Amino acid sequence: MANYYNDNPNLQFYLDHPLMKRIVELKERNFADKDTYDYAPVDYEDAMENYRRVLDITGDITANIIEPNSESVDLEGPHLENGRMIYASKTVENLDACTKGGLWGVSMPRRYGGLNLPITVFSMLSEMVASADAGFQNIWSLQSCIDTLYEFGNEEQRMKYIPRVCAGETMSMDLTEPDAGSDLQSVMLKATYSEKDGCYLLNGVKRFITNGDSDIHLVLARSEEGTKDGRGLSMFIYDKRQGGVNVRHIEHKLGIHGSPTCELTYKNAKAELCGETRLGLIKYVMALMNSARLGIAAQSVGLGQEAYNEALKYANERQQFHKKIIEFPAVYDMLSRMKAKIDAGRSLLYQTARYVDIYKCLEDIQRERPLTPEERAECKKYSRLADAFTPLAKGMNSEYANQNAYDAISIHGGSGFIMEYKCQRGLRGLETFAEHGAHPRGTLRAEHQLRQGRQQPGGSGLLGPPSLRHDWRHHDVAAHPR
Repeated sequence: MANYYNDNPNLQFYLDHPLMKRIVELKERNFADKDTYDYAPVDYEDAMENYRRVLDITGDITANIIEPNSESVDLEGPHLENGRMIYASKTVENLDACTKGGLWGVSMPRRYGGLNLPITVFSMLSEMVASADAGFQNIWSLQSCIDTLYEFGNEEQRMKYIPRVCAGETMSMDLTEPDAGSDLQSVMLKATYSEKDGCYLLNGVKRFITNGDSDIHLVLARSEEGTKDGRGLSMFIYDKRQGGVNVRHIEHKLGIHGSPTCELTYKNAKAELCGETRLGLIKYVMALMNSARLGIAAQSVGLGQEAYNEALKYANERQQFHKKIIEFPAVYDMLSRMKAKIDAGRSLLYQTARYVDIYKCLEDIQRERPLTPEERAECKKYSRLADAFTPLAKGMNSEYANQNAYDAISIHGGSGFIMEYKCQRGLRGLETFAEHGAHPRGTLRAEHQLRQGRQQPGGSGLLGPPSLRHDWRHHDVAAHPR
């Protein structure tokens, strides 16, 4: 039986990285949970075995439920009924399988019902889900919004919402508006505090909201009357059970049809303030979007891998001139370059995830006790590395995945343009990834800083001297027989 984890030895290779020992040590707090939870690990080897079990379960679900459902989901898509978004029928099956498999709220501490998984392991789960169905991955991966609530919400909010996500409830981040896309400081959704109701009331419109009819929303809204920039924006938690938000429209997209992209109307929707006022954009959304960049990197690796798998399979089956087309040098060369891009992108993805894990764990520990001088230096080091590598991981992998999807269709020849072949679906889905989660200008700005040597003293930067740098954005596509 197929399994997206066991069938991919690369994932096991990156799971066994030496830095994982430090990550487990920080994440498990000297394995303090072992006396409270019977499923908590007792040592490093036990923790790694737990991660492998979760990865194995996810590999089984993705290969044998989500992937077989993907074509049906792409054809059916979500639909709108009486102001509510209804998932495609097979999406409901996928959600149920993930709930039964315990794959919700996996990064959250055990006291809230989570599995306390590191971001590195979560990224591996994300890669596998994306390989199976990029549209469903959008829905599933939005559970990571709970990390923002965990980091900036109060304990009452954590106890109220995190267990619900761990039990299978869905999330969304409601940021974009008709007149505020890249320019989020222009958001005008109004948040007014009601003394009568003892909460904020939200009024306005949001657009292009992925999984917009979710159970729990993080909403960026203008709380400070008379302001027009980012300093007047705050983050709010909206609970679908409260009512007040309806779906006005579901977008008809080029790809990722299973992922509902909604236009929402807010009419006196009751919401709770998350964190402090005025910090919604300049602090909380920035953290949220940085997490989204890493998520897009994982999605891209997953889809790039699937494009390569489909191309390799076809090249081994298709014959021309009395031999398999993989035996033609141009086709073999194209496949080799596809594989090289996946390996390079995956290496960058998991190195970045490990950097994020270490500094995030130390920041979490800091909420419980002061860090030692050594820990503060370690946190600063890995925070800077994560800041530099995260946009590059997103930008490089989304671009590589697009190139792989294009090359997969090229290897299929005319068949690649036929809807019966899976590779066309990958290309349609990947066109959105270069723009989703983080804008290319953020990646280019980070790349510019690295080229100028700003991330390290000495002027050469993380990429080395100019003579040794390779511009990964350009590649040639060889002609080949079909």
